[in-house]
Amino acid sequence: QGQLVESGGGLVQAGGSLRLSCAASGRTFSMFVMGWFRQAPGKEREFVAAISRSGGSTYYADSMKGRFTISRDNAKNTAYLQMNNLKPEDTAVYYCAADPRRLRVGVSVGEYDYWGQGTQVTVSS
Repeated sequence: QGQLVESGGGLVQAGGSLRLSCAASGRTFSMFVMGWFRQAPGKEREFVAAISRSGGSTYYADSMKGRFTISRDNAKNTAYLQMNNLKPEDTAVYYCAADPRRLRVGVSVGEYDYWGQGTQVTVSS
């Protein structure tokens, strides 16, 4: 229960776009708040975006507002992160995470119980 698999990472030039996907196993995906985090080499894992169970509420880290869009398709058990106007500083391993306990979206690593293995995003200048 709660297995998450990310995909969609890769190498892109600055200004380009990528769409990450997070496929969840099980039949309770719609009961999870979903989040995206990222971790660059030598840095702590940081919050990127989160979306409520229904998809009606989203929240972004300030540096991602206007460039990144989180969404979900509960019928497909999948969450997405559309990333536009990518910058070299966006280079990191991106992780999706699931919180089965809370109703509100969370921004802290400790609020999420399930994690994917991560997908590498590299933005060249």
